[in-house]
Amino acid sequence: MRVAMIGTGYVGLVSGACFADFGHEVICVDKDASKVETLNSGGIPIYEPGLDLLVQRNVREGRLSFTQELTDAVRTADAVFIAVGTPSRRGDGFADLSYVYAAAKEIAEVMDGYTVVVTKSTVPVGTGDEVERIIRETRPDADFAVVSNPEFLREGAAIDDFKRPDRVVVGTDDDRARTVMHELYRPLFLNETPMVFTSRRTSELIKYAANAFLAMKITFINEMADLCEEVGANVQEVAKGVGLDNRIGGKFLHAGPGYGGSCFPKDTLALVRTAQDAGSPLRLVETTVEVNDTRKRAMADKVIEACGGAVDGKTIAVLGLTFKPNTDDMREAPSLEIIPALQSAGARIRAFDPAGTVEAEKLLSNVDFVSGPYICAEGADALVIITEWNEFRALDLGRLKETMAAPILVDLRNIYTKDDAASAGFAYESVGRP
Repeated sequence: MRVAMIGTGYVGLVSGACFADFGHEVICVDKDASKVETLNSGGIPIYEPGLDLLVQRNVREGRLSFTQELTDAVRTADAVFIAVGTPSRRGDGFADLSYVYAAAKEIAEVMDGYTVVVTKSTVPVGTGDEVERIIRETRPDADFAVVSNPEFLREGAAIDDFKRPDRVVVGTDDDRARTVMHELYRPLFLNETPMVFTSRRTSELIKYAANAFLAMKITFINEMADLCEEVGANVQEVAKGVGLDNRIGGKFLHAGPGYGGSCFPKDTLALVRTAQDAGSPLRLVETTVEVNDTRKRAMADKVIEACGGAVDGKTIAVLGLTFKPNTDDMREAPSLEIIPALQSAGARIRAFDPAGTVEAEKLLSNVDFVSGPYICAEGADALVIITEWNEFRALDLGRLKETMAAPILVDLRNIYTKDDAASAGFAYESVGRP
């Protein structure tokens, strides 16, 4: 089938490349000339393991291409995906849908023949109705259907999530659109992937409900970690004991400095605003947002306490800046709250991240960015692990101690144990463990 993907951000680029790898003919459209030039020259504007090889292979085999010109891509497409950004709107936290609606109007102006217009972007309930209205108003003669097809891609594992998903959710009441979506996802039938067909509004809400539930799960175990610290329990053992209950499961029960990234923060906030506007407030989600915001700032206090109650004039080495490993995404990363708070307390910050430095430099000031963990630790008064990159999981703690001014390790991801740290001569502080 012929696919036009409007937007080459994280969702659009991964989805476009994977659809091409399924054998479809995909044209990705983006207004950013530099991004399109980068992609056409073989570069990848985001960090996602395996994406560079996937894109290069499908470009080479003629199934994937990139352009700024929307007209030809849409006119020849069986399905047009809207995969543009929906950031939180300043002032009220609601999803900014201006890019979605602008794309809908541009699509309407040039579409030719029956076309399935698919919202892949994460959008509030009712957005599909407005997209349909815009298209109908722009082109009363158009033959089309508007479908909701939310993405469930984890950064760092997006290709596998697309090709081996837990489910595919499609919101449509149009039989022809249903046939098109079946054909697009046909390669997944071999894996017996559940394909959930719902109404469009239900599909839109499924995405927000899923992210909100996972965000609440993370926030729950973080609050349990605080309780564990007060009563002398171990949050990792609590999480294991709880997670073995198959009604709960062990995923997303890892205590840490709070959730971040491109999805959970903005999606929980957008869902809260949608529910308030509908007169059906979601108190659990509202509290989740509040607790998570507070937690990030509290992690800086944990570092300061580990340093004897003051960090003024001290050098703090930070390992990991991105919101999670295997991505360069800095959006809503805990480091963006922790580092400025430490700086406000007088600390000097030296930092290393395997992939996030370029993005971090745009968002953090007065930070000495270095090229490796051991360089980062040299002469530092404390070492803080914020992101659990694999290369931080087996550091030579003895070597680190020898280079540091003071042997203090604050492990906000519980990578190590107190015994590991003590045997290397470190004073050790973790999250939710005695």
